Amino acid sequence: MRIPYDVPKIHMYSRIRKSPYFYASERHGVQSYTVCNRMYHPRHYDDMLAEYWKLVRDVTLWDVGVERQVEISGPDALTLANMLTPRDLSKCAVGQNKFLLNTDVDGGVINNPVLLRLAEDCFWFSVADGDVLLWAKGVASQAGLDVRVTEPDVAPVQIQGPKSQPLMRDLFGDQVLDLKYYWSAEFELNGMDVVVGRTGYTGEIGYEIYLRNASRDGMKLWDTLLEAGQPHDLAVIGPCQIRRVEAGILSYGSDIALDNNAYSDYAFLNPYEIGLGWTVDLDSDSDFIGKEALARIAEEGVSRKVVGLEIGGDPIIGYLDDYVPVVDGSEQIGQVSSAFWSPRLEKNIGFALVPVEKSENGTKLTVRTAARGDLGAMVVPRPFVDPKKDTPKGVQAAQASA
Repeated sequence: MRIPYDVPKIHMYSRIRKSPYFYASERHGVQSYTVCNRMYHPRHYDDMLAEYWKLVRDVTLWDVGVERQVEISGPDALTLANMLTPRDLSKCAVGQNKFLLNTDVDGGVINNPVLLRLAEDCFWFSVADGDVLLWAKGVASQAGLDVRVTEPDVAPVQIQGPKSQPLMRDLFGDQVLDLKYYWSAEFELNGMDVVVGRTGYTGEIGYEIYLRNASRDGMKLWDTLLEAGQPHDLAVIGPCQIRRVEAGILSYGSDIALDNNAYSDYAFLNPYEIGLGWTVDLDSDSDFIGKEALARIAEEGVSRKVVGLEIGGDPIIGYLDDYVPVVDGSEQIGQVSSAFWSPRLEKNIGFALVPVEKSENGTKLTVRTAARGDLGAMVVPRPFVDPKKDTPKGVQAAQASA
């Protein structure tokens, strides 16, 4: 059964920011927006299944100017950056990127950015929806460090899909193909200064292009990419939530959030509950925020976990309006935060927060929906597709060309 995709109206006015690509991407017929970091974010230009196939078969362009950069610079930049994350950044080389978490004093996750180390004394936290800029400024103001915390005039776009490398070669030359997964470098493109990273939100081969002086050059970059992309069938789409879930990528604000509903106990999820304990370096010399709490949690264990689910019933096409209860009889024991139909797997897949005793792979659960009644579900490993990340690392492409 296909669910009609409801496109809600969002009133446009000056209180909510527009990305440097807003008017460029508008030309492609945006069907819906959401708001992220107080900025309009294009969600869809086409049917979400059509956008999915464009991504996994060809190459796509995304306006992700909402990914704001929190820049930390100055003599004590490394010290402050290390205070803001449990991941030991003293091991992060210049030009290297790191997926990491920001945690509060209780060990709760308050954001899940990608970090770029641009210089010995300069870092960008490329943040999801949240107030990391204000939080970092607050921490810096009390830490007595020689450091600056700013939001630079930088806005990224993403180039994602199996044909992304030929397009990027046309834009930047062969040297861009030397970038390793989760590394970045500075480039010049038609007089524009950019940082290119081998990262993305898809589990596909992809790149992020961070444009400096974005308020001035946003339209120019967009048109440059479109022109170069014509021979490669470049398509403009929104962030592909289906592919995100297939890749096991959690979304901050839905899969990781404060007060998702009454079930959440009004507490941020911690790294161990969301399966990202590997990002916590308890042995580091850094006295990062939440270290004491996370050490205690690591020793005591957790009572709930975010798990992968296969969900029965007709295909789930569209978005969940609310968190969907996981039940045991009449009692709610958990909640589904994201769920979509995977065209390749031909299954409904998603994420759910459940008690730890219900988190083992193969555990059968019941999801209670308002429209479809009770649906059978089963806990399965995540990622659902390509668990070793061979695709984004370029392993499959390298083997095919060998």
